[in-house]
Amino acid sequence: MKKQKIVVLTGAGISAESGIQTFRDADGLWEGHDVMEVASPQGWQKNKTLVQDFYNQRRAQLHTVQPNEAHKALAELEQKYEVCIITQNVDDLHERAGSSRIVHLHGELKKVRSTIDSNLVYDWDGDVTDQDKCEKGSQLRPHIVWFGEAVPMIEIAAELCAIADIMIIVGTSMQVYPAAGLIDYVPTNSDKYFVDANPAAVHAPNLRIIQDKATTGVRRLVDELLAK
Repeated sequence: MKKQKIVVLTGAGISAESGIQTFRDADGLWEGHDVMEVASPQGWQKNKTLVQDFYNQRRAQLHTVQPNEAHKALAELEQKYEVCIITQNVDDLHERAGSSRIVHLHGELKKVRSTIDSNLVYDWDGDVTDQDKCEKGSQLRPHIVWFGEAVPMIEIAAELCAIADIMIIVGTSMQVYPAAGLIDYVPTNSDKYFVDANPAAVHAPNLRIIQDKATTGVRRLVDELLAK
């Protein structure tokens, strides 16, 4: 029997329970920094060293946190469903939990790329310095989609949503576009679930809201879907 397709959209709320801070919970500050200083092309041009240091610290922090029950539960869905995780998070917790198909909308902390050729992307686990260059001799920058930059993976994400039998939304404010608009691509008759401790007002056909934190709400939903 053909497996049903599940698309999962995750945001900062799922990783917050692993200890990764979110800037939206702190008046626009991300780990004490104005987000425009560390997550915009203007911030990069103004102070490259500050930006590199900020992401070096975030990369180092990843080694101190672990996937939580929500990440692990979503990976278990692959036992019975064809699953794709579309995440707004730049951490690697979905990968480490065992999910096999992940689309990172906003980039990845553990990758860097060339500043003159965006196709030159490298896996990177340690610090990046001003001396680190791509093969064309250009400075490396974080492989992160900053404010004001295009979201190159959004079209792929929209195509996945358009063929989804089930959509699960976890830990996102549903206020950040273009990611928040992905629910509009999901077929009208597909089941949709929104797991969040403080869910935003989202209107869509066949939508069920599970008002709970990610670790317990996702576990409950996954157990229900696997039992079907």
